[in-house]
Amino acid sequence: MGTLKTDDRKKSSKNPWNKEIRKNWPLYVLCIPALVFVLIFAYGPMVGLVMAFQDYKPWLGLTGSTWIGWDNFARIFQYKEATQAITNTLIIAVIKIIVGIIVPIFMAILLSEIRNMGVKKSIQTLVYLPHFLSWVTVAGIMIDILGLDGGINHFLSNLFGSKPIFFLGDPVLFRPTVIISDLWKNFGFGMIVYLAVITGIDPSYYEAAEIDGASRWQQIRHVTLPSMMPMIIVIATLSLGNILDAGFDQIFNLYNPLVYSTGDIIDTYVYRSSLLNGQYGFGTAVGLFKSGISFILIVVSYRIAYKVANYKIF
Repeated sequence: MGTLKTDDRKKSSKNPWNKEIRKNWPLYVLCIPALVFVLIFAYGPMVGLVMAFQDYKPWLGLTGSTWIGWDNFARIFQYKEATQAITNTLIIAVIKIIVGIIVPIFMAILLSEIRNMGVKKSIQTLVYLPHFLSWVTVAGIMIDILGLDGGINHFLSNLFGSKPIFFLGDPVLFRPTVIISDLWKNFGFGMIVYLAVITGIDPSYYEAAEIDGASRWQQIRHVTLPSMMPMIIVIATLSLGNILDAGFDQIFNLYNPLVYSTGDIIDTYVYRSSLLNGQYGFGTAVGLFKSGISFILIVVSYRIAYKVANYKIF
């Protein structure tokens, strides 16, 4: 018996997992509730993805509905509304990513040039606060401001004598309205990352540039921007993973049937086609298609960020 116990101890000592679990077992026990939560609420609902391959009928359930293979995915490119939603998503998301990178960089550089700390912190707080507002609140404010009787139309009417403009009902104006409102809400949050990078730049670089006679603009161009470039590359490449995510909460609270041609995105189309029109299988196929493409883009962008900026999480 003594020989067997000795052999077991030798085997377990050779297995690093056994040693690790024995050493940190309280931490693994604490992880169990989180693991159960993820399995139930994150992975459990994935069973419903089989609807994408079925002519799903709620009264027949997942086991009784007819299997139709890839037909729902083929229909994505046959419906004009679906291809239009994909196009709108790409346009809105790409512009949001570009504007959402450029403006925070510009504002971070401007803010870093302010020497009065009171003014600097006040501006930083003011531009950061909208990030904490929900899109329901922001949409309510925008509907009041941009309505036919809203403040913007009153201002334009008094200044130019123009007729009231229905900003949220005009397909041409809807996209700029969405992009500007998203920028207003979120650029303060993005700016903080770049401000942190600027704060971390070695002051001796600026001192050396001043000795060489560089102006403030030349210091920004040759010291600040090159120092920010690795973070800009990381954020830009990782943003590629969100290229099919144009913002459901924002669009859903702002759009209406008048602007479906330019404002309907994949997420809102999935909502309308599945929950409102009862095409559960087709809506699931559209959502799964989006998730698959997004997963590929995230993997590719992560690899690019690792190659270009040596950014690595795992």
